[in-house]
Amino acid sequence: MSRVVHPYHAADISALAKSIGRELQKVPDKPGHVELLNILSRSVGYRNFQHFRASQSAQSRLSAPPMEEANVDFRVVEAVLRCFDAKGVLLRWPSKTSHQRLSLWLLWAAFPADCDLEEKQVNDLLKARNGFGDHVLLRREMVNNKLLSRSQDCRLYRRIEQRPPPEALALLARAKA
Repeated sequence: MSRVVHPYHAADISALAKSIGRELQKVPDKPGHVELLNILSRSVGYRNFQHFRASQSAQSRLSAPPMEEANVDFRVVEAVLRCFDAKGVLLRWPSKTSHQRLSLWLLWAAFPADCDLEEKQVNDLLKARNGFGDHVLLRREMVNNKLLSRSQDCRLYRRIEQRPPPEALALLARAKA
């Protein structure tokens, strides 16, 4: 049986040592190989070694450098990317709320920065990036998720400037590639 090597990175060795020490205090007997793998994986933010391995596999399929995007769940990024076509058009609305929020970041990136847009302009932009025919849902969700702001009379919209979360950055990087 061949052995697959999974790169491992801990940003702070001291925090890693403390985390491993806490985990080992919980274990009554000497931990086995799999238990040690789970402890190491949890110490850098994954649920267990299986979650770490699946995320690394998805990351390698997306060919991303592991050091730049630590603790990004690439399985989620890969799942959200499947909702878009090659031109960045959202073909279907994801069923999971976390995937919906993540998919909105690609739409957010299409809006011009520091510019007021009328509702018709927002609708036209969303219609061009929407393959399932509900631009109103997308506009409302972008406002609810604080990616767009709108005036009291709902006539003017503006992109809210902010740094996307790590998974959204990974999604944006792959969508442009």
